[in-house]
Amino acid sequence: MSLLPRSSRPLLAPLAPLALVLAALLGAGPARADNYKASPEMAMELRHARWFDGEKLQSGTLYVEDGRFVEKRPRKVNRLLELRGQTLVAPLADAHNHNLQSAWGLDKFGQDYLRDGVFYAAMLCADPAAIEPIRARISQPEAPDVLFATACITSSDGQPLAMLQSGTPPMALDQIVDKAVLVMDTPEQVGQKWPLIAGRHSDLVKVIMSYHDRPELRQVPEQRGRLGVTPEVVAEVVRRAHAEQRRVVVHIESAADFAAVVRAGADFIAELPGYFPQHGEDPETHLIAPDVAALAAEKKIGIITATVATRLFQPAPELLARIEAVQKQNLERLRTAGAQLLVGSDLFTGNALSELHHLEQLGVLDKPALLRLATVDTPKALFPHRKLGCFRPGCEASFLVLIGNPLEDLDALDKPLLRIKQGRVLTQLEDVAATAGEENNALNSAAGAQKKSSGKKSGAKSTKKSSNSKAKPAGKSTKGTKTSARDASTPRA
Repeated sequence: MSLLPRSSRPLLAPLAPLALVLAALLGAGPARADNYKASPEMAMELRHARWFDGEKLQSGTLYVEDGRFVEKRPRKVNRLLELRGQTLVAPLADAHNHNLQSAWGLDKFGQDYLRDGVFYAAMLCADPAAIEPIRARISQPEAPDVLFATACITSSDGQPLAMLQSGTPPMALDQIVDKAVLVMDTPEQVGQKWPLIAGRHSDLVKVIMSYHDRPELRQVPEQRGRLGVTPEVVAEVVRRAHAEQRRVVVHIESAADFAAVVRAGADFIAELPGYFPQHGEDPETHLIAPDVAALAAEKKIGIITATVATRLFQPAPELLARIEAVQKQNLERLRTAGAQLLVGSDLFTGNALSELHHLEQLGVLDKPALLRLATVDTPKALFPHRKLGCFRPGCEASFLVLIGNPLEDLDALDKPLLRIKQGRVLTQLEDVAATAGEENNALNSAAGAQKKSSGKKSGAKSTKKSSNSKAKPAGKSTKGTKTSARDASTPRA
């Protein structure tokens, strides 16, 4: 995976650059495969299914109708899948990134999320002007479901002012302050400017804090535009936001920042402290105190991991080992305290799948715990009013079909056989998407052609059709079509 230059990483943490800056940093990139298309919504019977329930694998037959799991077999089944040997997991969620918060980013990275089975995400500091043109494109069958933090609060010497002023083209302060981001230096200013929040249509309120315990940094000219707000500002933002039923996520850098945000009672902390020692301090100074970890658990604050982002700095091996040792200790302390961990990558060139693999490398959490964080806890934390990450009647029928068992090998997540979003098959083939609910559809034809050409029997078992049986569109088929997930994946579904 290509990484951004080391100097770019601190600027990307709170706010992704504008499209021109990103294009300059990352280049045009490789040619993209066809975009995913969504089939019509289908009634399904998932026979011999095996699925992860958040703790272990369950087995049986599942039914889908109107985009949700249902208790009984639908009267009309459009698709009967034989799933013996495959594993179903709920889609992943990335609680911290910035790569989908512009039309350019959504075009470049949105399909990668679907490919990797990441259906839910939070973009944590976006210019409202960049989000409005793409709001109609997200949370659709053919796109990830995304929360945006367009109310992004910093100080007059805080991130991301320096990045925006040094962009291509550079922005003047009067183009940034209280436009791209909100500047609030005191609790009084929070009160004065709070009416600006309502007009930004922000799903989350984001606050940027950076080494507030190092006041001497505010006297360093090179740090101007790279710092953040005080604990008093954070506390006032949280108080006002919660009074309006708004959720607050806070970017932090130091262990003291982390503790201040926990005391303030924010809803989310955007990363573990010390993803990189920004000012030459020892990595070990970023350890979370056990009592702070316990308080975070008591207040049910969602703590987003974002450990893989350290790799963007390309630290020397010895420094990387020390940083990751601190990450392990922090994860262990939070796990022991019972704090709510959430998966988020803050990796501009990646997503939650990258973070999940890095967390596995750190070795603190076992595979069931990691899978639960990514597919159950994080989706529910981002969208608490939806029934996500479950396979019970009433839950949204969004899931991945895997060829292997991720509880034995998390690499099974890397290449899903099928992606189902609210009862719709996601495929890169137009004819498959258009006819997926029909009995004689392109998806079956491709599987049949493969069987005929190879001279071997396919894993699919066909059902008998009456003499007057005809292909019927989704929602009108009287006989379900039976395929195996492996056959269904043949044409890059």
